[in-house]
Amino acid sequence: MSETTKIDFIYLSEPDMIKAGVMDMNGCVDTMEEMFALLHKGDYRMAGPNNDSHGAMVTFPEQPEIPTMPRHTPDRRLMAMPAYLGGDYQTCGVKWYGSNIENREKGLPRSILMFTLNDADTGAPLAHMSANLLSAYRTGAVPGVGARHLARKDSKVVGLLGPGVMGKTSIAAFMAACPEIDTVKVKGRGQKSLDSFLTWINQTYPQITNVQVVDTLEDVVRDADIVTYCNSGETGDVSTYPIVKREWVKPGAFISMPAYCRFDSELEENDVRKVMDNIGLYEAWHEEAPKPVHMYIPIIGCRFMDMIDEGLMSKDQLEDLGAICAGTSPGRKNDDEIIVLSVGGLPTEDVAWATKIYRNALEQGIGVSLNLWDTPVLR
Repeated sequence: MSETTKIDFIYLSEPDMIKAGVMDMNGCVDTMEEMFALLHKGDYRMAGPNNDSHGAMVTFPEQPEIPTMPRHTPDRRLMAMPAYLGGDYQTCGVKWYGSNIENREKGLPRSILMFTLNDADTGAPLAHMSANLLSAYRTGAVPGVGARHLARKDSKVVGLLGPGVMGKTSIAAFMAACPEIDTVKVKGRGQKSLDSFLTWINQTYPQITNVQVVDTLEDVVRDADIVTYCNSGETGDVSTYPIVKREWVKPGAFISMPAYCRFDSELEENDVRKVMDNIGLYEAWHEEAPKPVHMYIPIIGCRFMDMIDEGLMSKDQLEDLGAICAGTSPGRKNDDEIIVLSVGGLPTEDVAWATKIYRNALEQGIGVSLNLWDTPVLR
Protein backbone atom coordinates (compact mmCIF):
# COMPACT_ATOMS: atom_id res chain seq x y z
CA MET A 1 0.00 0.00 0.00
CA SER A 2 2.79 2.43 0.84
CA GLU A 3 4.15 2.20 -2.72
CA THR A 4 0.87 3.41 -4.15
CA THR A 5 0.13 6.11 -1.57
CA LYS A 6 3.58 7.63 -1.00
CA ILE A 7 3.92 11.14 -2.41
CA ASP A 8 7.25 12.87 -2.87
CA PHE A 9 7.79 16.16 -4.65
CA ILE A 10 10.76 18.42 -5.33
CA TYR A 11 11.56 21.87 -4.07
CA LEU A 12 13.38 24.15 -6.50
CA SER A 13 15.08 27.28 -5.14
CA GLU A 14 15.90 30.18 -7.43
CA PRO A 15 19.47 28.86 -8.02
CA ASP A 16 17.92 25.44 -8.80
CA MET A 17 15.54 27.08 -11.28
CA ILE A 18 18.46 28.75 -13.03
CA LYS A 19 20.32 25.43 -13.28
CA ALA A 20 17.18 23.83 -14.73
CA GLY A 21 16.98 26.45 -17.52
CA VAL A 22 14.37 28.96 -16.39
CA MET A 23 16.35 31.78 -18.09
CA ASP A 24 16.46 30.04 -21.49
CA MET A 25 14.49 32.68 -23.38
CA ASN A 26 14.57 30.90 -26.75
CA GLY A 27 13.13 27.78 -25.13
CA CYS A 28 10.56 29.85 -23.26
CA VAL A 29 9.35 31.57 -26.45
CA ASP A 30 8.96 28.14 -28.10
CA THR A 31 7.04 26.88 -25.04
CA MET A 32 4.71 29.89 -25.03
CA GLU A 33 3.99 29.36 -28.72
CA GLU A 34 3.03 25.73 -28.01
CA MET A 35 0.85 26.90 -25.14
CA PHE A 36 -1.01 29.44 -27.28
CA ALA A 37 -1.77 26.75 -29.86
CA LEU A 38 -3.29 24.63 -27.05
CA LEU A 39 -5.36 27.61 -25.94
CA HIS A 40 -6.73 27.93 -29.46
CA LYS A 41 -7.75 24.24 -29.37
CA GLY A 42 -9.45 24.77 -26.00
CA ASP A 43 -7.16 22.24 -24.26
CA TYR A 44 -6.82 24.28 -21.07
CA ARG A 45 -8.75 25.62 -18.09
CA MET A 46 -8.29 28.70 -15.94
CA ALA A 47 -10.47 29.95 -13.07
CA GLY A 48 -13.83 31.70 -13.23
CA PRO A 49 -17.17 30.99 -14.91
CA ASN A 50 -15.72 31.24 -18.43
CA ASN A 51 -12.51 29.32 -17.51
CA ASP A 52 -10.44 32.33 -18.56
CA SER A 53 -9.99 34.31 -15.34
CA HIS A 54 -6.61 35.80 -14.45
CA GLY A 55 -7.09 34.51 -10.89
CA ALA A 56 -8.36 35.51 -7.46
CA MET A 57 -6.98 38.66 -5.84
CA VAL A 58 -7.03 40.00 -2.30
CA THR A 59 -6.78 43.79 -2.05
CA PHE A 60 -6.64 46.02 1.01
CA PRO A 61 -8.54 49.19 2.02
CA GLU A 62 -7.02 52.67 1.86
CA GLN A 63 -7.73 53.18 5.58
CA PRO A 64 -8.21 49.83 7.34
CA GLU A 65 -10.39 49.83 10.44
CA ILE A 66 -8.25 47.02 11.85
CA PRO A 67 -4.87 48.57 12.81
CA THR A 68 -2.89 45.41 12.00
CA MET A 69 -4.39 45.02 8.51
CA PRO A 70 -2.09 46.03 5.60
CA ARG A 71 -3.00 49.35 3.99
CA HIS A 72 -3.48 49.75 0.24
CA THR A 73 -0.43 51.09 -1.57
CA PRO A 74 0.43 50.89 -5.29
CA ASP A 75 0.71 47.27 -6.39
CA ARG A 76 -0.14 45.84 -2.95
CA ARG A 77 -2.12 42.65 -3.40
CA LEU A 78 -2.16 38.94 -2.72
CA MET A 79 -3.11 36.72 -5.64
CA ALA A 80 -3.57 33.10 -6.68
CA MET A 81 -3.46 32.19 -10.38
CA PRO A 82 -4.54 28.58 -11.05
CA ALA A 83 -4.69 26.75 -14.39
CA TYR A 84 -4.69 23.38 -16.15
CA LEU A 85 -2.87 22.78 -19.45
CA GLY A 86 -3.37 19.75 -21.71
CA GLY A 87 -1.45 18.59 -24.76
CA ASP A 88 1.98 17.20 -23.86
CA TYR A 89 1.82 18.98 -20.51
CA GLN A 90 -1.15 17.37 -18.71
CA THR A 91 -0.38 19.31 -15.55
CA CYS A 92 -2.02 21.92 -13.40
CA GLY A 93 -0.77 24.37 -10.83
CA VAL A 94 -1.07 27.71 -9.11
CA LYS A 95 1.16 30.74 -8.84
CA TRP A 96 0.80 32.53 -5.52
CA TYR A 97 2.26 35.93 -4.91
CA GLY A 98 2.32 38.94 -2.69
CA SER A 99 3.07 42.30 -4.26
CA ASN A 100 4.00 45.57 -2.57
CA ILE A 101 5.90 48.37 -4.29
CA GLU A 102 7.38 49.34 -0.89
CA ASN A 103 9.35 46.05 -0.95
CA ARG A 104 11.98 47.88 -2.97
CA GLU A 105 12.88 49.96 0.08
CA LYS A 106 13.80 46.68 1.78
CA GLY A 107 15.97 45.49 -1.09
CA LEU A 108 13.30 43.01 -2.21
CA PRO A 109 11.48 42.62 -5.55
CA ARG A 110 8.07 44.29 -5.78
CA SER A 111 6.48 40.84 -6.08
CA ILE A 112 7.57 37.62 -4.36
CA LEU A 113 6.22 34.56 -6.14
CA MET A 114 6.01 30.79 -5.62
CA PHE A 115 4.57 28.15 -7.93
CA THR A 116 3.17 24.73 -7.08
CA LEU A 117 2.93 22.23 -9.94
CA ASN A 118 0.48 19.35 -9.54
CA ASP A 119 -0.51 16.09 -11.18
CA ALA A 120 -3.70 16.89 -13.09
CA ASP A 121 -5.29 13.51 -12.25
CA THR A 122 -4.70 13.14 -8.50
CA GLY A 123 -3.85 16.74 -7.60
CA ALA A 124 -0.68 15.53 -5.88
CA PRO A 125 2.20 18.02 -5.80
CA LEU A 126 5.02 17.45 -8.28
CA ALA A 127 7.11 20.50 -7.41
CA HIS A 128 7.13 23.66 -5.32
CA MET A 129 9.37 26.25 -6.89
CA SER A 130 10.68 29.78 -6.70
CA ALA A 131 8.72 31.67 -9.34
CA ASN A 132 10.08 35.20 -9.75
CA LEU A 133 12.26 34.18 -12.70
CA LEU A 134 9.62 31.74 -13.96
CA SER A 135 7.08 34.54 -14.09
CA ALA A 136 9.46 37.14 -15.50
CA TYR A 137 10.60 34.93 -18.36
CA ARG A 138 7.16 33.65 -19.33
CA THR A 139 5.89 37.27 -19.28
CA GLY A 140 8.73 38.44 -21.51
CA ALA A 141 8.40 35.44 -23.82
CA VAL A 142 4.84 36.32 -24.84
CA PRO A 143 5.91 39.57 -26.56
CA GLY A 144 8.57 37.40 -28.21
CA VAL A 145 5.87 35.11 -29.60
CA GLY A 146 4.06 38.23 -30.78
CA ALA A 147 7.21 39.55 -32.44
CA ARG A 148 7.79 36.20 -34.16
CA HIS A 149 4.43 36.48 -35.93
CA LEU A 150 3.62 40.21 -35.94
CA ALA A 151 6.84 42.24 -36.11
CA ARG A 152 8.67 42.94 -39.35
CA LYS A 153 11.41 40.36 -39.82
CA ASP A 154 13.93 43.13 -40.47
CA SER A 155 13.12 44.99 -37.23
CA LYS A 156 16.21 46.78 -35.92
CA VAL A 157 15.04 49.44 -33.44
CA VAL A 158 13.21 48.86 -30.15
CA GLY A 159 11.66 51.69 -28.12
CA LEU A 160 11.30 50.75 -24.43
CA LEU A 161 9.61 52.56 -21.56
CA GLY A 162 10.56 50.96 -18.25
CA PRO A 163 14.01 49.35 -17.96
CA GLY A 164 13.09 46.96 -15.12
CA VAL A 165 12.64 43.20 -15.08
CA MET A 166 9.81 43.16 -17.62
CA GLY A 167 11.77 45.47 -19.91
CA LYS A 168 14.82 43.20 -19.78
CA THR A 169 12.89 40.00 -20.47
CA SER A 170 10.93 41.68 -23.29
CA ILE A 171 14.20 42.73 -24.94
CA ALA A 172 15.52 39.17 -24.53
CA ALA A 173 12.40 37.79 -26.23
CA PHE A 174 12.54 40.34 -29.05
CA MET A 175 16.16 39.33 -29.67
CA ALA A 176 15.09 35.68 -29.88
CA ALA A 177 12.46 36.58 -32.49
CA CYS A 178 14.22 39.39 -34.39
CA PRO A 179 18.00 38.87 -34.24
CA GLU A 180 18.74 41.89 -36.47
CA ILE A 181 17.87 44.32 -33.63
CA ASP A 182 20.86 46.62 -33.08
CA THR A 183 19.32 49.72 -31.43
CA VAL A 184 17.38 50.22 -28.19
CA LYS A 185 15.94 53.55 -27.07
CA VAL A 186 15.04 53.45 -23.38
CA LYS A 187 13.28 55.80 -20.99
CA GLY A 188 13.27 55.18 -17.23
CA ARG A 189 12.36 56.97 -14.03
CA GLY A 190 15.49 56.47 -11.96
CA GLN A 191 19.20 56.37 -12.67
CA LYS A 192 19.64 53.14 -10.70
CA SER A 193 17.29 51.11 -12.91
CA LEU A 194 18.73 52.69 -16.06
CA ASP A 195 22.29 51.87 -14.99
CA SER A 196 21.27 48.29 -14.23
CA PHE A 197 19.60 47.97 -17.64
CA LEU A 198 22.55 49.46 -19.51
CA THR A 199 24.99 47.11 -17.78
CA TRP A 200 22.74 44.12 -18.49
CA ILE A 201 22.22 44.90 -22.17
CA ASN A 202 25.95 45.57 -22.79
CA GLN A 203 26.89 42.25 -21.18
CA THR A 204 24.06 40.17 -22.64
CA TYR A 205 23.65 41.57 -26.14
CA PRO A 206 26.88 43.14 -27.40
CA GLN A 207 25.35 43.06 -30.89
CA ILE A 208 23.05 45.89 -29.76
CA THR A 209 25.60 48.58 -30.57
CA ASN A 210 23.36 51.63 -30.17
CA VAL A 211 21.67 52.14 -26.79
CA GLN A 212 20.11 55.57 -26.28
CA VAL A 213 18.65 56.92 -23.03
CA VAL A 214 15.82 59.25 -24.10
CA ASP A 215 13.74 61.81 -22.20
CA THR A 216 10.25 61.69 -23.71
CA LEU A 217 7.61 59.16 -24.74
CA GLU A 218 7.76 60.54 -28.27
CA ASP A 219 11.49 59.73 -28.36
CA VAL A 220 10.74 56.17 -27.24
CA VAL A 221 8.15 55.60 -29.96
CA ARG A 222 9.32 57.58 -32.98
CA ASP A 223 11.25 55.54 -35.59
CA ALA A 224 11.01 52.32 -33.53
CA ASP A 225 10.15 49.06 -35.31
CA ILE A 226 9.04 47.55 -31.98
CA VAL A 227 7.53 49.64 -29.18
CA THR A 228 6.92 48.36 -25.67
CA TYR A 229 5.83 50.00 -22.41
CA CYS A 230 6.95 47.93 -19.39
CA ASN A 231 6.46 50.38 -16.55
CA SER A 232 4.19 50.31 -13.50
CA GLY A 233 2.17 52.92 -11.64
CA GLU A 234 -1.13 53.86 -10.04
CA THR A 235 -4.39 52.94 -11.73
CA GLY A 236 -7.64 54.87 -11.63
CA ASP A 237 -6.89 58.05 -13.59
CA VAL A 238 -6.47 57.01 -17.22
CA SER A 239 -5.18 60.47 -18.15
CA THR A 240 -2.00 59.73 -16.14
CA TYR A 241 -1.24 56.50 -18.03
CA PRO A 242 1.68 56.90 -20.47
CA ILE A 243 0.37 57.64 -23.96
CA VAL A 244 1.22 56.44 -27.44
CA LYS A 245 0.23 58.83 -30.23
CA ARG A 246 -0.42 57.69 -33.78
CA GLU A 247 1.70 60.51 -35.22
CA TRP A 248 4.75 59.07 -33.42
CA VAL A 249 4.26 55.50 -34.67
CA LYS A 250 6.28 54.32 -37.65
CA PRO A 251 4.36 52.48 -40.42
CA GLY A 252 4.88 48.76 -39.89
CA ALA A 253 5.54 49.07 -36.16
CA PHE A 254 4.73 46.26 -33.74
CA ILE A 255 3.44 47.65 -30.43
CA SER A 256 3.73 45.18 -27.52
CA MET A 257 1.95 46.33 -24.36
CA PRO A 258 2.31 44.20 -21.20
CA ALA A 259 1.87 47.21 -18.87
CA TYR A 260 -0.34 50.19 -18.32
CA CYS A 261 -0.79 52.66 -21.17
CA ARG A 262 -3.30 54.59 -23.27
CA PHE A 263 -3.60 55.41 -26.96
CA ASP A 264 -4.78 58.56 -28.66
CA SER A 265 -7.97 58.25 -30.73
CA GLU A 266 -6.06 57.99 -34.01
CA LEU A 267 -4.16 54.92 -32.79
CA GLU A 268 -7.46 53.32 -31.73
CA GLU A 269 -8.81 53.48 -35.29
CA ASN A 270 -9.91 50.33 -37.10
CA ASP A 271 -6.93 50.10 -39.45
CA VAL A 272 -4.65 49.36 -36.45
CA ARG A 273 -4.77 45.59 -35.84
CA LYS A 274 -5.65 44.71 -32.24
CA VAL A 275 -4.36 41.31 -31.08
CA MET A 276 -5.04 39.87 -27.60
CA ASP A 277 -3.01 37.20 -25.86
CA ASN A 278 -6.35 35.56 -25.00
CA ILE A 279 -9.68 37.24 -25.75
CA GLY A 280 -11.41 35.23 -23.00
CA LEU A 281 -9.12 36.76 -20.37
CA TYR A 282 -10.36 40.24 -21.24
CA GLU A 283 -13.97 39.08 -21.31
CA ALA A 284 -13.46 37.68 -17.79
CA TRP A 285 -11.93 40.95 -16.60
CA HIS A 286 -14.79 42.84 -18.24
CA GLU A 287 -17.28 40.76 -16.26
CA GLU A 288 -15.37 41.01 -12.98
CA ALA A 289 -14.30 44.67 -12.85
CA PRO A 290 -16.26 47.94 -12.62
CA LYS A 291 -16.73 49.96 -15.81
CA PRO A 292 -14.89 51.44 -17.58
CA VAL A 293 -12.52 48.55 -16.97
CA HIS A 294 -9.44 50.40 -18.24
CA MET A 295 -9.61 52.61 -15.13
CA TYR A 296 -9.05 49.59 -12.89
CA ILE A 297 -7.06 47.21 -15.11
CA PRO A 298 -4.74 49.42 -17.16
CA ILE A 299 -3.82 46.89 -19.88
CA ILE A 300 -4.69 48.25 -23.34
CA GLY A 301 -6.89 45.22 -24.14
CA CYS A 302 -9.27 46.37 -21.40
CA ARG A 303 -9.58 49.67 -23.25
CA PHE A 304 -10.53 47.71 -26.36
CA MET A 305 -13.33 46.02 -24.38
CA ASP A 306 -14.52 49.46 -23.21
CA MET A 307 -14.45 50.63 -26.83
CA ILE A 308 -16.81 47.78 -27.77
CA ASP A 309 -19.17 48.97 -25.01
CA GLU A 310 -18.95 52.50 -26.39
CA GLY A 311 -19.71 51.39 -29.95
CA LEU A 312 -16.26 52.44 -31.19
CA MET A 313 -15.38 48.95 -32.44
CA SER A 314 -16.90 45.49 -32.69
CA LYS A 315 -15.73 42.31 -31.02
CA ASP A 316 -14.96 40.66 -34.36
CA GLN A 317 -12.18 43.22 -34.84
CA LEU A 318 -10.25 41.64 -31.95
CA GLU A 319 -7.69 39.04 -33.00
CA ASP A 320 -6.42 36.16 -30.87
CA LEU A 321 -2.72 35.32 -30.62
CA GLY A 322 -3.55 31.62 -30.16
CA ALA A 323 -5.31 31.52 -33.53
CA ILE A 324 -2.27 33.16 -35.13
CA CYS A 325 0.12 30.67 -33.50
CA ALA A 326 -2.10 27.78 -34.61
CA GLY A 327 -2.04 29.06 -38.20
CA THR A 328 -5.80 29.63 -38.47
CA SER A 329 -5.44 33.42 -38.53
CA PRO A 330 -2.78 35.41 -40.38
CA GLY A 331 0.26 36.98 -38.79
CA ARG A 332 1.72 40.13 -40.33
CA LYS A 333 0.23 40.69 -43.78
CA ASN A 334 2.40 43.53 -45.08
CA ASP A 335 5.30 45.77 -44.10
CA ASP A 336 3.21 48.86 -43.34
CA GLU A 337 0.42 47.67 -41.05
CA ILE A 338 0.56 48.73 -37.39
CA ILE A 339 -0.16 45.84 -35.03
CA VAL A 340 -0.82 46.08 -31.29
CA LEU A 341 -0.47 43.11 -28.94
CA SER A 342 -2.15 43.40 -25.55
CA VAL A 343 -0.36 41.19 -23.01
CA GLY A 344 -2.43 40.51 -19.90
CA GLY A 345 -0.65 37.42 -18.61
CA LEU A 346 -2.17 33.94 -18.30
CA PRO A 347 -1.82 31.31 -15.56
CA THR A 348 -1.42 28.70 -18.32
CA GLU A 349 1.90 30.35 -19.18
CA ASP A 350 3.20 29.59 -15.69
CA VAL A 351 1.99 25.99 -15.91
CA ALA A 352 3.68 25.50 -19.29
CA TRP A 353 7.08 26.88 -18.32
CA ALA A 354 6.99 25.33 -14.83
CA THR A 355 6.31 21.90 -16.39
CA LYS A 356 9.29 22.25 -18.73
CA ILE A 357 11.59 23.34 -15.89
CA TYR A 358 10.31 20.57 -13.60
CA ARG A 359 11.04 17.94 -16.26
CA ASN A 360 14.50 19.40 -16.82
CA ALA A 361 15.15 19.29 -13.08
CA LEU A 362 14.09 15.63 -12.86
CA GLU A 363 16.35 14.66 -15.76
CA GLN A 364 19.33 16.50 -14.27
CA GLY A 365 18.78 15.57 -10.62
CA ILE A 366 18.25 19.19 -9.58
CA GLY A 367 16.28 20.17 -6.46
CA VAL A 368 15.52 18.84 -3.01
CA SER A 369 13.17 15.86 -2.67
CA LEU A 370 10.48 16.38 -0.02
CA ASN A 371 7.98 13.89 1.32
CA LEU A 372 4.29 14.71 1.73
CA TRP A 373 3.47 11.33 3.27
CA ASP A 374 4.07 7.63 2.88
CA THR A 375 0.47 6.80 3.80
CA PRO A 376 -2.07 9.54 4.51
CA VAL A 377 -3.58 9.55 8.00
CA LEU A 378 -6.98 10.61 6.64
CA ARG A 379 -8.44 9.15 3.45
